[in-house]
Amino acid sequence: MDDTLRKTILQSAKTVVVKVGTNVLTDDQGRLDRVRIQSLADQLARIRQSSREVVLVSSGAIGAGIGLLNLGKRPTELPQLQACAAVGQSVLMQTYQECLAPHQIAPAQILLTAGDFDNRGRYLNVRHTIRSLFEYRCLPIINENDTVSVAEIRFGDNDHLAAMVANLLQVPLLILLTNVDGLYTADPRSDRSAALVPTVPHIDRAITEMAGVTKSALGTGGMKSKLRAARLATAAGGAVIMANGSRPEVLDKIFAADEIGTLFLPHGESTPSWKRWLGYTARPKGQLVLDEGACNALLKQGKSLLPVGVQSVQGIFGKGEVVSVLDHQGLEIARGLSNYSSLDAEKIRGLNTDQINRVLGKMPYVEIIHRDNLALIE
Repeated sequence: MDDTLRKTILQSAKTVVVKVGTNVLTDDQGRLDRVRIQSLADQLARIRQSSREVVLVSSGAIGAGIGLLNLGKRPTELPQLQACAAVGQSVLMQTYQECLAPHQIAPAQILLTAGDFDNRGRYLNVRHTIRSLFEYRCLPIINENDTVSVAEIRFGDNDHLAAMVANLLQVPLLILLTNVDGLYTADPRSDRSAALVPTVPHIDRAITEMAGVTKSALGTGGMKSKLRAARLATAAGGAVIMANGSRPEVLDKIFAADEIGTLFLPHGESTPSWKRWLGYTARPKGQLVLDEGACNALLKQGKSLLPVGVQSVQGIFGKGEVVSVLDHQGLEIARGLSNYSSLDAEKIRGLNTDQINRVLGKMPYVEIIHRDNLALIE
């Protein structure tokens, strides 16, 4: 069954996002592994020869900087990390350029911050740029702009960035290349009974509890990070394959539909681009907590969100900004564009429609969030 699923998913994947982690690209000292990067470039070229478009989300800039500066381990201070990224990014791209040259493939560097995804205009510009690069037969290579990113505008790790890029392009397949073979039932380093999970139909709490703390000395991600990324991509209708990037010809084997790594199946219908941005990409500026009746209206009846169903307003946001919609237990059930600022939303929460005009002196909108500007969270 898994073999048939893999073949179907791979055959339908005409555009693919491949994410490769620092530990796949570097040796034990943090230096770039030229042999492995050449192998990766060769495999990416073969994927493109099968009439597919490929986007590479590549870590490794900070790791390359650490190795070039002979630091031995990852710094903890942000300015030092940004300095390592500045040193390593050019080396990383030069290495890709040299390894892709035999295939006449031009790499195209794209450095992003989370702010590029929060702003709808910049978000669309990124998508248009990538599609133009496809037309020029370039290979987009995306990384977080670590030299300028601070806590407020960071993705957190490139697993999350890769999932957001997959959603941006409505890509049916995201491949996460890491330093482990896939998702195990337990940590295989400490539990001999741990078994590889070949297929995950849905990422629920039982699955997330399998994730151990696997963060390395050079990278920033771990299994929990990869599961969060896989959930983000699968909830929007894409599939994810997690596999060991240090295995020889791992991408060739994946596209031969070999049972390698862990396949995460889509558990939501393919989501339109606008809804992907709203529900899974833009970061909420605040929260609206609803009563049970309002939750049922949104989830079961397809209604808009009215002020009467809002129990509390949290955070500071303006009119037209993205807010998170929570049930009374604090579980996020949706995201949407608020018709009111947080100040006005606080004034009218819990009120019936005929009371809004009396409180605000006007009633520009009946709904706090109109259904057309609402995306349910799987």
